[in-house]
Formats: sequence, structure tokens, C-alpha cells
Amino acid sequence: MSEHSFLRVENLSVTFPPKDARLGGPVFAVRGVSWTLEKGEILGIVGESGSGKSVSTSAIPSLLPAHAEVTGDIFLEGKQLVGLPKEDIRSFRGRRIGMIFQEPGRSYDPLQNIGSVFHETLANSRPGISRQESEEEAIRLLTEVGLPQPRERLGNYPHQFSGGQLQRIGIALALAQGCDLLIADEPTTALDVTIQAQIVALLKRIRDDRAISILFISHNIDLVATISDRILVMYGGLVMEEGPTRQVLASPAHPYTTALLAAAPRFDSHYSTSPLLSIPGKVPDPSRPLPGCPFAPRCSRVMSGCRTELPPLRWGPQEADESLARSWRCVFDREEVRL
Repeated sequence: MSEHSFLRVENLSVTFPPKDARLGGPVFAVRGVSWTLEKGEILGIVGESGSGKSVSTSAIPSLLPAHAEVTGDIFLEGKQLVGLPKEDIRSFRGRRIGMIFQEPGRSYDPLQNIGSVFHETLANSRPGISRQESEEEAIRLLTEVGLPQPRERLGNYPHQFSGGQLQRIGIALALAQGCDLLIADEPTTALDVTIQAQIVALLKRIRDDRAISILFISHNIDLVATISDRILVMYGGLVMEEGPTRQVLASPAHPYTTALLAAAPRFDSHYSTSPLLSIPGKVPDPSRPLPGCPFAPRCSRVMSGCRTELPPLRWGPQEADESLARSWRCVFDREEVRL
């Protein structure tokens, strides 16, 4: 792990203590994850709901609930973000770190038109900006993200836009203060397949045009593969596998990654000849983490030792280019992993 990476997460853990002891023990949402993101890179983080994807990335701009206990390190260009006072971390939000949320229809005040939303956002980094200046900047940003007739739409309210249009507006708002890190937390949720492809293409173009870094979070490994330079697979609050997208797809090193790929529907297949595979069982309870590999109860290759001891991360052959490094948390070698 390079100390000179644009974004560096080291041994990050997030725990939610119970507000009432009668409700049970603490929830161990993220358990010591480490990864890096380079300047201008897109890192895809994939896993089922409850794997720790959103919690780990929400810790970067400190958007977790106040009672969350965060340990470990998060460095953005060498600046430690964990433990920063509230006022200091606010200076990173928007200006350095942009955020795109899932289900865009729930991200807006239904009584506020889009022009007012942009004015509030821009005034955060440019106090004293006039209404006319903010409108011109909003038009420029909405044009960049491909919203038709941006000048005429500033007076419209959220219910007057489609889900795809609202997500384009959300992307424009995330870029409004000139961020160089964009966190896209399941930005295509509730959008149809065509609009998903358009949003992915838009994010890739923005990365190329602005040379920003993007964290793209999804439970859909095929969707992640279409946009990411590297893939990080999470399960049970842990990193199960990490590596360049093409290598992970061609030769998955962890049984969970293999199962995710096998469970993805294929457009060239039919259920009558190629039944859709599923992963048996359910995700583990984060308030009761298993002593061994969290995927062991669902794994087709499970061995007795998998249930009692957590396998350490294993690394593939050292590459001169660190961006090509492979890692996986399994007792098997990469070549041995099969469904």
C-alpha cells in the first residue's frame, strides 16, 4: 500500500454501540479494511447489502451517525480525516469530497426548486455569490451532465423531473464546489437499465474531463465492472478480494466473487436452458460476527478450518505496477477457486 496514494484507508473499523442494552450487542459494520485510490482512478466497491460498502465510504467525509465508533486511518493526500473536528471536516465536504446518493427522489426538498438548491450549494464555497451568478454556474453544470434545457428547468421542483434527471442534477451538485473525490453510493438504484448505462457513461466522461477520483459503490458486480479500473469485493465488513477489474472478472480469487459472477443474469441466456444461480443462505449478522470466514456458511468450498479462523489476506505475485496487485482472503490459491 503506497503512502503516496491520493486516498488511503488503513485498518478502518466502524462499530455502532447499542443505544439500549436490551436491543443486543454492538454492530460491527466494518472490521479493519484497508485499500487505496489513486488520482484519476475509479474504484468499484461491490457486495451484498450489509457488507459494509456504504458504511466504510460514508466514514470518509464523516457522514456516519454521531454514535458510530470509527477507528483506523483515512488519509486524503496525506491529510488525516479520522478524528478531525466537525468544522474542519466540513471544509472537505463539497470542496474536496463530493457525494452522490442512491434513490435521487429522496435527496431533495420537495418545496425547493432546483435553482435554489444550486444557490445554497454554491454559496457554501463562495459566500456572497449573487443569484444571477449561481444561476449561470448551475446552467453550466447542468449542461455538463446532459440535462436538457437547463435554464428553463431551474424553476422546476423535484417532482417535475424523472429519476434519471434527478440523478444528473445530483451529480452536478456534487461537482458544484470543484471536488476532486466523488463518492457515488449506488447511484443507479431504482433506475432502469438504459438510464443506468447513461449514468455510468456520464461518470466515466466526468472522470476523464476533470481527472477526478471516483468511488463507485454497488451490489451489481456487472455494473461495477463496466466503470471501474479496480474492484474491491466486500462481505461481512471485510475485504474479500481486490484487483484490476479485468483480472478479477477473468480469474476470481475468492469463492464469494465467483458466486457473485455466477449469480449475475446474462442477456444471451434463457431460464429454460440456463437456470439463474443464487447464493444459498443469508448474509451474516454484523452484531454476531463469526470467528472464521464470514462467507463460510454459504461457501461451496468450505473446509473445517474456515469456520474457526479468519483467513488472512493473501497477495498475488508482486507486480512492478502496484495498481495490478491482487489480494484475496481465502485458504485456497487463486487457481483453485471454482464454484
